[in-house]
Amino acid sequence: MWSLDSFEAIDRVAEKAAPGRPPAYTAAHVLKALELIGACSGVGRQQLARELRLGEGTARTLVRRLRGEGLLEVSRGGMTLSGSGRRILSDVTILMAYAEVQEAVVTVGPRNYAVLVRGAADHIRLGVEQRDAALMAGAGGATTLLYDCAQFHMPSSEVELDPSLNRYLVDRLKPENGDVVIIGTAEDLTSAEIGARTAALELLRKMAARSDTY
Repeated sequence: MWSLDSFEAIDRVAEKAAPGRPPAYTAAHVLKALELIGACSGVGRQQLARELRLGEGTARTLVRRLRGEGLLEVSRGGMTLSGSGRRILSDVTILMAYAEVQEAVVTVGPRNYAVLVRGAADHIRLGVEQRDAALMAGAGGATTLLYDCAQFHMPSSEVELDPSLNRYLVDRLKPENGDVVIIGTAEDLTSAEIGARTAALELLRKMAARSDTY
């Protein structure tokens, strides 16, 4: 189960270091960086900057902060995750899945990216919080879908999901009853992805906080 410790480690990498400006990246960038480094042996800083659509100076700051948090190891062969970095990435792999999505009736922009959060349905109201989180991250918005009885549906809405989109999401994301999918939307795919990831991380924060309360 995702713990507050894991989330707080990602947050510390993304938060402002006093004194100074806040980093030009977000917790969603940190999470994607961990995934990229975990998936490719010996990733270099320039490659990381290209994949994340960040400037090299910003990528350098991100790498330094990841190392400072003990999530990353750097050698002549490139970057690899430390044991702590692999543990956090394992937490995410269990609870999340991703897929690019074509424009559809329930999306609001040309480029769309879906993030599944497992077992999160009880933490969703109307999907407004997820939309606002995506907007704050630079996306054009977000659509939240709940999965139940082999169908996705929007919370408190009579709008039916297109059958072809429903099949696509089921095939790609392998949802179970009680899962949530957040589809970030934007003019470009990176902004849509970062928006959806940001909303998903906010949802995970809520889940972890409630879990630690009991």
